[in-house]
Amino acid sequence: MKKNSIFFLFVALFVGTLFQTSAQAPYKHGIGATLGTTQAISYKTFPTNHFAIQLDLGTKYCYVYGSHLWSAELAPNFMYQGRLAGNLYGFVGAGGSIGYTWDRLAYIYYGTQESYINGKTGLNGFFGLEYKFGKPVALQFDFRPGYRCVFNKYVADHKFDWGLNFGVRNTF
Repeated sequence: MKKNSIFFLFVALFVGTLFQTSAQAPYKHGIGATLGTTQAISYKTFPTNHFAIQLDLGTKYCYVYGSHLWSAELAPNFMYQGRLAGNLYGFVGAGGSIGYTWDRLAYIYYGTQESYINGKTGLNGFFGLEYKFGKPVALQFDFRPGYRCVFNKYVADHKFDWGLNFGVRNTF
């Protein structure tokens, strides 16, 4: 028990020094694109100096029961962001996703010829780096490990899900 307490204390101190406080958020609003596992229009805002909300609206690739599916989804993410050095920022947080897919998921197991709209939900962690160039541009690289469920009236597929993305944003 004592070893675990010391380990968690060390991790907390490390994270605390990693995300040192800065006077202001790097920008107030940013809009752009996210490319990678998720292709989306992305909006990010800072309601406070270190708390950011990022909304992604777009498509995401997923592999379900042997089928390659694309899903349309809305993914809100909430994060703490702090300055690491100069114009480089680190962030950590969590989010979710909700959407749908439009493939024949039930056809694989039940032999039906019908096409179903499949629902999709998910929860994910969210962490990465962001670099702010002067006034107008910010680049972001993030990793999103998590859980997802694709379902319809016949089947539900629960899996570990992840995303590796690169974002470009116009800031104002």
